[in-house]
Amino acid sequence: MYKTRSLIKLSHSFIVWSSHYLLNNDYGRILRRPFLSRTYSKPKSPIQKHIQSKPHLESTTRQSICSFNKMIMTLGRQGKVIEARKVFDEMPRRDVVSYASMITVYLKHKDLPKAERLFYSMPERNVVSDSAMVHAYAKVGRLDEARRIFERMPDRNVYAWTSLISGYFQNRRVDEARKLLQEMPEKNVVTWTTAMVGFAQNGLITEARRIFDQIPQKNVIVWTAMIKAYVEDSQVDQALELFDKMPERNLYSWNVMIQGCLHDNRVNKALELFNAMPWKNAVSWTTIVTGLARNGLIELAREYFDQMPNKDPAAWNAMITAYVDEGLVSTANELFDLMPNKDIVSWNVMIDGYAKSGLEGEALKCFILMLRSGLRPNQTTLTSVVTSCVGILELLQAHVLVLLLGFDQDTSLNNALVTMYSRCGDINSSLITFENLKVKDVVSWTAMILAYANHGLGNQALQAFAQMLRSGNKPDEITFVGLLSACSHAGLVKKGRKFFESMRHAYGLKPRAEHYCCLVDILGRGKLVDEAMKVVHEMPPEECDGAVLGALLGACKLHGDVGVANQICDEIVEREPGNSGAYVLMANAYAASGRWGDFAQVRKKMKERNVKKVPGISEIEVNGKNHIFFVGDKSHPEKKEIYILLKDNLLPLMQEMI
Repeated sequence: MYKTRSLIKLSHSFIVWSSHYLLNNDYGRILRRPFLSRTYSKPKSPIQKHIQSKPHLESTTRQSICSFNKMIMTLGRQGKVIEARKVFDEMPRRDVVSYASMITVYLKHKDLPKAERLFYSMPERNVVSDSAMVHAYAKVGRLDEARRIFERMPDRNVYAWTSLISGYFQNRRVDEARKLLQEMPEKNVVTWTTAMVGFAQNGLITEARRIFDQIPQKNVIVWTAMIKAYVEDSQVDQALELFDKMPERNLYSWNVMIQGCLHDNRVNKALELFNAMPWKNAVSWTTIVTGLARNGLIELAREYFDQMPNKDPAAWNAMITAYVDEGLVSTANELFDLMPNKDIVSWNVMIDGYAKSGLEGEALKCFILMLRSGLRPNQTTLTSVVTSCVGILELLQAHVLVLLLGFDQDTSLNNALVTMYSRCGDINSSLITFENLKVKDVVSWTAMILAYANHGLGNQALQAFAQMLRSGNKPDEITFVGLLSACSHAGLVKKGRKFFESMRHAYGLKPRAEHYCCLVDILGRGKLVDEAMKVVHEMPPEECDGAVLGALLGACKLHGDVGVANQICDEIVEREPGNSGAYVLMANAYAASGRWGDFAQVRKKMKERNVKKVPGISEIEVNGKNHIFFVGDKSHPEKKEIYILLKDNLLPLMQEMI
């Protein structure tokens, strides 16, 4: 029995001992040791090593406590929070600085709960620990707790005052910040700058300038902060005036002023400042390249880009993005191929650029190349990939990738999946994806409402809207496009009117052209053509576009009001001469009423004005391959079999249903 226990104890010691070295990847030392030559002894902690090196630690001196405190701070700076806490726990004696040091380590690594627990367990506190907690609470918006500690502080330093003032400004409690600033006995340049920036960020630029003028000794940081405040408030003239008076400028000052000029479309002034800079860094070059590109000066931006001595990824990405935004995807791709070190932003810009240009296949190819490069896609990448899918098979594969990479609860990405499943005709998958979301925002609900509307499920769309309101989400303009569209498809005239009115009166949203278009369509389908015409005549002129008039024209055509339809058609053609839809609707209206001469005249006008009707198009996916068909198209390789099927099978079946 004794031998058995000894053997078990010895085996356990070996397992623990070997596990320790295996976890530290020290396989060689295990193999070099004699097998079971000695029992395992627990490795010494940093403090035990320190104690061993000082045999008389039992009579702990002030000097040794200071050395432990320094050790805590050193480990904290190295990111070794657990080790720092181990030193703290094993200290024979601690002083108030020990607690303050450990609290500071926790706060530096954003672990407020542990810092909080340790703070409230302190036998006594000092100004350092109090100030640290005031700063921490203020930073996360827990201002009442920060104020409580601040009020109990026997001695308040500038750091505590400034931290609380900054917290009030960040949480838009300007009056309390102003009052505290007035009560503060002594202020330094950090306090003045904090107050100045706080007023500016809360829209009080005049008060910010008053603070700036009060600062006794202004350094370059103060000057630059005031210039930046003017730039962000779109007061570039005042910023330039202040910039010219600056006694000393640093790189950041120049970059802020150049960026401000570019945002205000003052390209010539920005170039003048850029060329006058005594020295430039990567940020300066990237700022000028990005700014020129955003102002539509791509060729000039490319010239500066080519002159840039050391191109960082931000400059490359800025130039590629500029080409993509202008629709020059092939040029963007040429530059992308030349880029030496592509980051996730570079790949995302190219994938998104292809997707937005309708080159979905190229977007997916680019994504595959990105995966081969070893980069892990992020939420932005996958959103672009999802929106590039043109068929249900591709979309399912993209969805599997979303799940594998752990983005199954990413709200914005799942919103895109809801929309794309709907576009592919799979409303059930849209609903499943939507219901699996734990956090649904207004975009989630809107995507589902639009999905129902596009599939003609008006009642379900209205039910989803009611659930959305119960969840606490407020609708936006796009939500109402979905609702009005759903009412149009379902023939819900009264509800459509009610939703349109509630936009302004209940939610303070201004109806736009697309909302008027839906309302006109609702009234037209409900045989209320006169009311639809009244809506068009009374709506704001800037919102009355071809789509709204087209909806009214469709209503007139539906109910045979050819005279009014003719007037509307002329107005559409006057606004949009190349709009083939107006001509087609007008021709169909004449044909429906048997006025074939007028029908011929419309077709003649189209021919004379070189207006071509966009052919109808449909697309299906069979065995993972997309097949596209135009009206009258006979280019498909299996056209004979398709037309035989239509003629012999589908056409008789359709006639029976009619």
